[in-house]
Amino acid sequence: MKALDIEAVQAFVLVADLRSFTRAAEALDGTQSAVSLRIKRLEDGLGRRLLERTPRRVRLSAEGDAFLPFARNLLAAHSGALDAFAAPRRRLVVGLSHHIVGAELPLLLRRVKQAEPGVVMEVRISTSRELLEAFDRGTLDAVLVLRHDSRRLDGEVLFEEPFGWMAAPDFVYRSGEPLPLATQAEPCSVRQMAITALAQGGVPWSEVFVGGGILTVGAAVSAGLAVAALGRRVAPAGTIEVGPVLGLPPLPARDVVLHAGMSDAPARRALKSLSDAMRATAGGLTR
Repeated sequence: MKALDIEAVQAFVLVADLRSFTRAAEALDGTQSAVSLRIKRLEDGLGRRLLERTPRRVRLSAEGDAFLPFARNLLAAHSGALDAFAAPRRRLVVGLSHHIVGAELPLLLRRVKQAEPGVVMEVRISTSRELLEAFDRGTLDAVLVLRHDSRRLDGEVLFEEPFGWMAAPDFVYRSGEPLPLATQAEPCSVRQMAITALAQGGVPWSEVFVGGGILTVGAAVSAGLAVAALGRRVAPAGTIEVGPVLGLPPLPARDVVLHAGMSDAPARRALKSLSDAMRATAGGLTR
């Protein structure tokens, strides 16, 4: 068997992680056809079909699923070898709104490490308001936050985050009673969005749980204690949208916006990898 082409292996891992030939090409600053060619060369060399392609979806084959962890190990070893005589590492301090990160956080961090192993990323998770204030003070290099109004229109819009009224499948709500609501403490903008929508819809509500972050609010929802306004992408696994069934007013979507203030190439590449992976979690499994 011939030696593996490291660029072809990298292209395969990118498609597997980003779930898209197009996004993998963007991450590599190349073309979709070049990514397809690299993966075909890899498949031909291995004598195995690694990806199942359809007009709208890309997924790993059984052979691709088995090969993926070894491909990751190969890329890690390759990066380690290149890093043997590297200069001091760049520290990148990034703030993420806790309304836009969920179970996919390990994937996001892996993508940054693969793309720029010389960068040490420090992550702060907080409210969009607090993160923007820290960014303006210069204590954060970049932030990914929710845009709730038109008072600040700078930054790069990455995608639109839909929100829904999320609850456990066995959640019970008796008509005529105040809606049991799980929220974050004030001045959370998503909390305000939720209670404003309920007020405009004439829906009585009662705050039965106040959390210190999406993890705790999501736990209350999963436990069947209450309904919460959550991004559908990051809502706890197993929860469902109950707004239409319960006659609750629809919630508006919010833009996810990147604000960045650094100019050095390693930090920009690391942040681009993070943004690309974040976009991938917002889209489906597409070509």
